[in-house]
Amino acid sequence: MRQIPSGDAAGRPAARHGAGRYNLKEILVTLGFPKKAAMTAALFAAVGGVAFGASAFAASGQPVATGVQPTGLTARTTASSKITSETVGKGTVDGRAWSVVLEYYPTLPKGYALPAKALKAEAGKSSLLCQRMVIGGVRIDHQGGPWADCQPIAGAHDPGKAGGAGLWGLHDKGTSGSRLFVANVGADVAYGVVNLSDGSQLKAVATTVPGTSYRAYAAAIGDGRSITSVDTYNSRHHRLTHDTYWR
Repeated sequence: MRQIPSGDAAGRPAARHGAGRYNLKEILVTLGFPKKAAMTAALFAAVGGVAFGASAFAASGQPVATGVQPTGLTARTTASSKITSETVGKGTVDGRAWSVVLEYYPTLPKGYALPAKALKAEAGKSSLLCQRMVIGGVRIDHQGGPWADCQPIAGAHDPGKAGGAGLWGLHDKGTSGSRLFVANVGADVAYGVVNLSDGSQLKAVATTVPGTSYRAYAAAIGDGRSITSVDTYNSRHHRLTHDTYWR
């Protein structure tokens, strides 16, 4: 999976390679902007970007528990946590159904545990945002357990979440096969356009999780295709960003 970490409140995207284990040598830069931003891979891994693979979803939309629990963790959870979820995108790619759903937990859910070394860095972040990505009934990153691709956040309006983007897949760290491009954006972004190597374009409308400021858009990339550039637009169809990092 290729991923650029969360940037700023302006919705500037960020990239990562995916399936398999988290790559600590990833390039962490902000997409297409002169102002660069960085996040250490170690911290990102500590707060949920750990390992990736495949799993099924229960009918409730919750990931099916794998029974795998990380070791050496300190739990900071509540007995119950109401989930607000929103489908960011769905469709068919290479003959298989795909979907991306954002899940917002106002309080850290029961069973979620944060690595002890990350407790200080994440002080005050008592909510959780999960990005659930599925291709052909298989959840990307399932090998990391039920809380893979989940990140602690500070309530429903954490400005630090906007700006992250990634190219995620089930094989070869997201560099081949069917992949999902997911971008977390700010309120100014209405939609994104993913330009592909065969000349085609994928338009994806940004969707907001109800009651929060968390927005994202998603597009599916078929096997054999690659991204040449990604553009974002506002509601007046004015281009806000043009990024060629994904070439």
